[in-house]
Amino acid sequence: MADEAYEIAGDPRVGPFLFTCEHAGRRLPEWHPTAEDLPYLDDHWGWDVGAADLTRELARLCGSGALLTRFSRLVCDPNRSPDEPSFVVREVAGHALSWNRAVDDAELARRRTRYFDPYHAAIDAALAQRAASGAPARLCSIHSFTPVWDGRARGMEVGVLFDAHEELAHRVANALAAEGFSAALNEPYSGMAGLIYAAQRHGRAHGVVYLELEVRNDLIATPALARAVAPRIARALSVYAEAENR
Repeated sequence: MADEAYEIAGDPRVGPFLFTCEHAGRRLPEWHPTAEDLPYLDDHWGWDVGAADLTRELARLCGSGALLTRFSRLVCDPNRSPDEPSFVVREVAGHALSWNRAVDDAELARRRTRYFDPYHAAIDAALAQRAASGAPARLCSIHSFTPVWDGRARGMEVGVLFDAHEELAHRVANALAAEGFSAALNEPYSGMAGLIYAAQRHGRAHGVVYLELEVRNDLIATPALARAVAPRIARALSVYAEAENR
């Protein structure tokens, strides 16, 4: 099932989790990139490579539902507050993006209304429905990161990002390590620095536990790789499935 702004995978009404994927694709619904834009749109600047495939597979393996965006983060970023300058970026790596050169306040508001708000409203609706049925979901936001950043290799494979539920984050990281992953807490980005906007926003609003997982994208860069990695992550998340919503 798909909307202009988001896709629903699985059944959000059932299972222990609600998965979300804020940077699922590189689609530009209304614009045509130039040849010079394409390398940035296709790279990690435009989407989280492999994250959508992993999210769908985790939802399937865990008998849960997922909500995934259907637009590039370079349209607007669903994992940033609309008040942040990075909500819509005009350039990446020194390249001015053709479809963002003339974005003014009215266009920012229009993109929020057309893309950002419907996606987040869908998450709110799914969590409210779960709460009404007496089966609140554990919220898990799925992202990916590059193996090399600023010339430095990143040896870690999965990061568990949090700004609350620290004990649970440690349990999930330990379970990931038991599955053979090099796991780390609040790496390569920190939830404590406010970099888990979507999970934090909805987890706090609905009183459910929330975490964000960052998976190194060379591990999930193709659908086959994502399907191979997903069972190990799903097994590790069993400790999360048992968590109380508090």
